[in-house]
Amino acid sequence: MSAVTASDVVLTGAPRVTPSLDAFVVVRADAADLAAYHLLRREVFVAEQGLFPGTDRDEVDDDPRTVVLVARAADGEVLGGVRLHPAHHPATRDRDLGWWRGSRLVVAPGARLLLGVGAALVRAACAAAEDLGALRFDATVQAQNERLFRRLGWVSRERVHLHGHPHVVVDWPIARVQRLADATKSALGGLLDGLVDSGAGWLGDDGAPVPGTDVVAACDAILPSMVERDPEWAGWCAALVNLNDLSAMGATPVALLDAVGARDASFARRVLRGLADASQAWGVPVLGGHTQLGVPAALSVTALGRTTRPVPGGGGRPGQAVRVTADLGGGWRPGYTGAQWDSSSHRTPAELRALAGVVPALDPSAAKDVSMSGLVGTTGMLAEASGCRAVLDVAAVPAPAAARTADWLTCFPGFAMVTTEATTAAAAADAALPGFVVSRTCGELTDGTGVGLRWPDGVVTEAIDSPVTGLGAA
Repeated sequence: MSAVTASDVVLTGAPRVTPSLDAFVVVRADAADLAAYHLLRREVFVAEQGLFPGTDRDEVDDDPRTVVLVARAADGEVLGGVRLHPAHHPATRDRDLGWWRGSRLVVAPGARLLLGVGAALVRAACAAAEDLGALRFDATVQAQNERLFRRLGWVSRERVHLHGHPHVVVDWPIARVQRLADATKSALGGLLDGLVDSGAGWLGDDGAPVPGTDVVAACDAILPSMVERDPEWAGWCAALVNLNDLSAMGATPVALLDAVGARDASFARRVLRGLADASQAWGVPVLGGHTQLGVPAALSVTALGRTTRPVPGGGGRPGQAVRVTADLGGGWRPGYTGAQWDSSSHRTPAELRALAGVVPALDPSAAKDVSMSGLVGTTGMLAEASGCRAVLDVAAVPAPAAARTADWLTCFPGFAMVTTEATTAAAAADAALPGFVVSRTCGELTDGTGVGLRWPDGVVTEAIDSPVTGLGAA
């Protein structure tokens, strides 16, 4: 682990006195609160505890990304405060990786008993960190406060000595990725047991090779709420996600079939307009399907493709490198910020069709396209099907500058492929990729289960601690 500096420290303590029992609230600091917070820090850390000579102010206080929360009494008095900020590391100077820290937790001497000011500030900081896009949240606390943090759910990681006092580095477990994987994929194993027979080596794939042929079939449904809210976009995406599935299998798309439910013909026409636009853009015809009127909104599409060498989602092995190849162009779809990245609607037909060549050019041992469970969850699905664990280097994952890392790792990214390869010598394949995609090795498969996130300081946090789908290895 990298050396711990004064800016990393969360400190509380000092003799307790009987407090006022007035109520308080935890709020984001305004200018007056901030001045009172800085004064309180000086009184406690400099004058009372003697931890800093002259001042405890540092570069974190000057970072415009820093957020300060204070506990404010009913009369406006600041009883305590804490600051949250991106970790100060060379890899995070110009980019928010989702690694945040809490520091300078301080409570006024008269508010250290019974009121629970410190605990309230810590809880509020945890919630605020997740709202700010943290995938990792840590702090360094005085050893006498370790019990408080552990009681609040923090996990002790390392013991250090700072400013003549013992401290403990603690981590707040953030389950954003795990929650997404559980919500979207965890039921699949139990639901599909005894139903799906994809043949040996084909389990949990994006498409299904049709036995005895060179045909690959894929099928996806669009969320009814999305169809209702944005019918043209739903039609477009119904083609997009299925064609991505075929691309992940290394298959060339041949045709689409659709099934549409709508309240009336006018609404159905809007859905089909989006599908028709996508069909024309990708050059893949809709051969037929089914339309039902007078029903709630519903949409699913089946895509058919062809390849003599389908790529499995479970072909990875321990020791292989994990690669992410993505189209980082575009931006958040209006109304879906943080959830759907639109990389496709601005692309030309030639560019969209070129994406089908990405996986064949990489010639990977395993491939999956990133979809509902996000980039980390999809990596977990590939690892599970391969009988492995995956570790991703957060700073190495290709990501748009306009997207927070936590959002990018959990959103639907438009076009992004997770692949594995025996070595990192696939640089020659990069020349065959479309010029508008970014392709980078950013992790590896290991023995075990789940997905770990490796941070620039070498620490690995658990993003997913169990198999994603329950389907098991292919």
